[in-house]
Amino acid sequence: MYKPDEQHHIEEAFQRLKLGMQDSATKQEIEKVDLAYEWAAKLYDGKRMHSGKPYILHLIEIAEISSKEIGLRTSTVISALLHGLNMKTDILPLDIKAGFGESVMNIIMGFNKVSELRTERISFQSENFRKLFLSLIDDIRVILLKIAHRLYDLRNPADYEPEVLVNFVHEVKYLYIPIVHRLGLYKIKAEFEERVMKHENPDIYQSISDKIAASKSKQEVLMQDFIQPIQRELIANGLECTIKWRTKSIPSIYTKMRTQNVEFEQVYDLFAIRIITKSVPKKEKEDCWRAYSIVTDKYTPNPKRLRDWITSPKASGYESLHTTVKAADDKWVEVQIRSERMDEVAEKGQAAHWQYKDGVRKRDADDWLNQVRDILENPDQINFDVTSQGVGQPVSDKIFIFTPNGDLKQLSRGATVLDFAYEVHT
Repeated sequence: MYKPDEQHHIEEAFQRLKLGMQDSATKQEIEKVDLAYEWAAKLYDGKRMHSGKPYILHLIEIAEISSKEIGLRTSTVISALLHGLNMKTDILPLDIKAGFGESVMNIIMGFNKVSELRTERISFQSENFRKLFLSLIDDIRVILLKIAHRLYDLRNPADYEPEVLVNFVHEVKYLYIPIVHRLGLYKIKAEFEERVMKHENPDIYQSISDKIAASKSKQEVLMQDFIQPIQRELIANGLECTIKWRTKSIPSIYTKMRTQNVEFEQVYDLFAIRIITKSVPKKEKEDCWRAYSIVTDKYTPNPKRLRDWITSPKASGYESLHTTVKAADDKWVEVQIRSERMDEVAEKGQAAHWQYKDGVRKRDADDWLNQVRDILENPDQINFDVTSQGVGQPVSDKIFIFTPNGDLKQLSRGATVLDFAYEVHT
């Protein structure tokens, strides 16, 4: 049994989860979420994480990440609440199917299947491992639930024994960061990178963090002086925009320091400005280019640093104009320009296209899940097209075999023992 104050905290967390689902879930779907919570509360009553935290809280928080930060809907939220189920419990797959439907059963079974994979060697062959990972998954929501889980894990390191956490960090670095990058989940990618570096290089991370903090007041003055002339011109030209600024992420700064062989103070462009236009769909591109013109009239751009992902979006759906301009004190500043819709896609990936849309259809969500699969299977594609594959269709015409040394080899389906021997010895 949990203590009364813990139970109160659990109830608050669950109500917050449901509140966040109000715009995307029907009354019947919320009732299913309530039922899943009742199951989880009975199954895990009194169970705790390594930190002493109630186990059910970690399930609720993973469900909230799935819904709020990735944009997944009821079936995945229910699966998050119940994903701890395995054959050690008295709950069988058919019980899950009877209570919540085949979709939830498949997600939970798929989640448990990929959770059994050994991931110690993926740093050496991460692309093969990603292909194996995909080949085991019938429902792409399993991957998205795993992403939500690992995000929770790295946010709550005290919940795990040190050796378990090391393996999670390893997985995120070599498996999940490339996957979220392909999916355009750039906000999650940035957080993964921050938390991996903080774990692997804590001294360097803290040193850069301290230098950023020490120069914060100077940065704020610099950025306000930089932004104000732009803001005045945007208003004068009838462009309604929000302007944000930030220091580049610590992993990004550290990468620049290494590749340019410079100290923190000498990094080429420490700052990034984001101009977000409040545009109607038909005027998005025009407004972004008008804002670009205003910025480059005020500050000298580096012509080699212009990136036009509005005319030609990335495969993940990312749209934005990027340029780098020189501020008054010869500091270089990166400027990103995009509409509110583009910004939401940049933050949440393709889920943003349908997550908050009124009257969203099931087919919209299915199309998005198909697009997710398409991107993961075809990382080099240029166009973001909807694949004809269904969510439950098998992924690969390849097979994957571990050698006696634990190396992972990819072969064509139908390969013989001789093919395997040749692959091992060449």
